[in-house]
Amino acid sequence: MTKLYIVPTPIGNLEDITLRAIKVLKEVDLILCEDTRRSKKLLNHLEIDVPLRSHHKFNEHIEVSYIVKKIVEGSNMALISDAGVPGISDPGFLIVRTCLENNIETECLPGPTAFVPALVVSGLPIDKFIFEGFLPAKKGRKSRLENLALESRTMVFYESPHKLLRTLLDFDNFFGSNRKISISRELTKLYEETLRGPIKEMVAIYSNKKPKGEYVIIVQGKGK
Repeated sequence: MTKLYIVPTPIGNLEDITLRAIKVLKEVDLILCEDTRRSKKLLNHLEIDVPLRSHHKFNEHIEVSYIVKKIVEGSNMALISDAGVPGISDPGFLIVRTCLENNIETECLPGPTAFVPALVVSGLPIDKFIFEGFLPAKKGRKSRLENLALESRTMVFYESPHKLLRTLLDFDNFFGSNRKISISRELTKLYEETLRGPIKEMVAIYSNKKPKGEYVIIVQGKGK
């Protein structure tokens, strides 16, 4: 029976690809990816010669019918993102839901994702946590932060470099200056870095330091 495979890819260090992921990528008929140029570099490194098809947030609503049709006709497909697990702050949900609605078997392989190592090395409680991903840029941002200010579980956020300081200032305003946070960047890469401390300290650091790379922010829950 044909199926859709969800295949995690390295978030930085290419050696983090699993043996099973390599096997699946070599055996499928088509690989769906966000950026064909970026994915081609990974596949060339792994010596995988399988056709690629662009599948990203700007075309996924159009692409799903084609993908379902091809799988039903007998093609095995793999979905990858630029880095990490598809569907986690990346395209993936829509195609998985559509495949399931059409009784297409869907399998997700385990593999790299940025927030897990960032969470583990944060030094904050990880027995219970919530994943928030990227905060809304405008609409709903204030109300979301107001609700999260009361959250007792450890919180996980993603942020881009050009929005990092704004987000830290919002945390300072809504969560309080002394709430503990951990900020990780460039995970698994050469310049991997994690900074830990109260929010006010991180605001001071990044007010004088230009953010570089993608960030995972771990925030202490209220009262913890």
